[in-house]
Amino acid sequence: MNTPNIASPTQAPRPAISFFERYLTVWVALCIVVGIVLGQVFPGVFQHIGRVEYAHVNLPVGLLIWVMIIPMLIKVDFGSLHEVRQHVKGIGVTLFVNWLVKPFSMAFLGWLFIKNLFAPMLPADQLNSYVAGLILLAAAPCTAMVFVWSRLTGGDPLFTLSQVALNDSIMIIAFAPLVGLLLGMSAITVPWATLLTSVVLYIVIPVILAQFLRKALLAKGPQTFDAFMAKLGPWSITALLVTLVLLFAFQGEAIIRQPLVIVLLAVPILIQVFFNSALAYWLNRAVGEKHNIACPSALIGASNFFELAVATAIGLFGFESGAALATVVGVLVEVPVMLVVVRVVNRSRNWYECA
Repeated sequence: MNTPNIASPTQAPRPAISFFERYLTVWVALCIVVGIVLGQVFPGVFQHIGRVEYAHVNLPVGLLIWVMIIPMLIKVDFGSLHEVRQHVKGIGVTLFVNWLVKPFSMAFLGWLFIKNLFAPMLPADQLNSYVAGLILLAAAPCTAMVFVWSRLTGGDPLFTLSQVALNDSIMIIAFAPLVGLLLGMSAITVPWATLLTSVVLYIVIPVILAQFLRKALLAKGPQTFDAFMAKLGPWSITALLVTLVLLFAFQGEAIIRQPLVIVLLAVPILIQVFFNSALAYWLNRAVGEKHNIACPSALIGASNFFELAVATAIGLFGFESGAALATVVGVLVEVPVMLVVVRVVNRSRNWYECA
């Protein structure tokens, strides 16, 4: 996505959120309609696309995911990791919420709502798959959009950059074991080979490629970097939207039969976002961090790296799975919900600073 340049935090700020990002929920809603219609009109075409895979990885979607993820990872400067020592307490809160609270709370909410409270209203054969999708969504901390949210709250850019770099470093190692643990706790069979393949394809390789490109671009100067990212941004959002059209083309029949499923899946996601953002915001206040540190910490605790979650859900469970649909619901609610969180932390600045 076309997020602000973070290579040079001292530069004059540019618009914090682009047209496409601001109305991402609208585009996702349009993708739902377009995908369902195309899936009903041309079912054979999408069935053929679904069969183009190797080692349980759908090749067209794999390519689209790379186009989505790599531009975001180019913006991440792993050289900023030394900045974590400047705000150890804030980083500690971020890591605690991201890795010890968020995934486990989502697993609990999935069990409570999907497998119990909402179970009579959902297809019984997809309950475990829905929970798996929610877990995948929560186990992937936000990578790119958090720069947008941080800018909107006046968050410290170096802190935001360092916490994203640290989270991405941890994700390379911890994502697969954490997802495997939570799926196992939820009595869901873990396809370890496919899970590890997804980590390599959608985390390790993109990180290596992105950092190579970042180094090469910055060597040519900030203007070259900015120009390249400006051209790459539209490709990233286009790849996301095309992927969503494909997903809803496959999910169309299930959605037509039970349109309430999207609303029901949104409930645990919404609760998790507000709970984790509030927890991180309060904890930063309790340990004495500044408001411009608490804001990005709370925001990264609430948002998700939904591109990775969508890709992994497709790889593990397939296009037509409830897991894939659950991760896409995360995309649908992310922007409006995060804008609410941004407004809350901005309006509570006086309360925070009076501590």
